Amino acid sequence: MLAAGVAHCPEGRRVFPYLTVEENLDMGAYVRRDRAAIASDLERVCAHFLILGERRRQPAGTLSGGEQQMLAIGRALMARPRLILFDEPSLGLAPTIVETTFAIIADIRRQGTTVLMVEQNAYLALRMADRGYVMETGRIVLSGTARDLLADDHVRRAYLGG
Repeated sequence: MLAAGVAHCPEGRRVFPYLTVEENLDMGAYVRRDRAAIASDLERVCAHFLILGERRRQPAGTLSGGEQQMLAIGRALMARPRLILFDEPSLGLAPTIVETTFAIIADIRRQGTTVLMVEQNAYLALRMADRGYVMETGRIVLSGTARDLLADDHVRRAYLGG
């Protein structure tokens, strides 16, 4: 999957808890062989996520949930993917960290990486998306542009709290 340009940022972050932050980031570049570019990307990720740079030598399992989410995103970016799959990036995070996480994902998208996201926070997901798909019991029951879905009465009542 990584060799094909697809990275995955899994539900629950799934960092390697006994490896350091830096070792976790290195795992994202596992299939790459361009050492100089990997080192450059590591510095770029640590500059983007300052806390990761500060905690490079710290075991990943000791980070907070929000910090682990940043690490999972950084690990995915280390693959230099064309597509990142995000599975419930807001799961278990404090509301302020959720906003930060979505801002980071929006920034990744603006920089040209395609994002495919499964997310229960429909409002935040649709605010940054081009298209959306509403699933109920494993079936797609509604799809359209994010703007149209945000304006849809059924979607507002059932998924957006109003």
